[in-house]
Amino acid sequence: MRRSLSKKEIVKRKPEIDRVFKTGKTYACLGLKLIVSQNQLDVDRIVVIPVRHYGSAVQRNRIRRQIKEIWRNEKPRMVPGYDFAFIVYPGKVNDHTSQKKQLLALCEKAGVFLQS
Repeated sequence: MRRSLSKKEIVKRKPEIDRVFKTGKTYACLGLKLIVSQNQLDVDRIVVIPVRHYGSAVQRNRIRRQIKEIWRNEKPRMVPGYDFAFIVYPGKVNDHTSQKKQLLALCEKAGVFLQS
């Protein structure tokens, strides 16, 4: 079983990212901001953007990997057809459990979870 995101599940092109920022709704908590925008696809897509002053390149890449992994594990619970942009700000809390709580709380606010 593949344990990484496919190319279809990642927002890469600048015009697509700009569209998410222009048309999306914003939800925020301490250290993390979520912008959600509908797309015309049958899959959810993600982009993780640490702010420029977020540590070194190693730390920025690490936070990208961590958020993508949390999102990949929670993806089956989400309604398909959305683009997600996570903007990460430097903060004191960087452990996995608090990141997961924040991410799930923002997704819950956005209402992107399937009704069970």
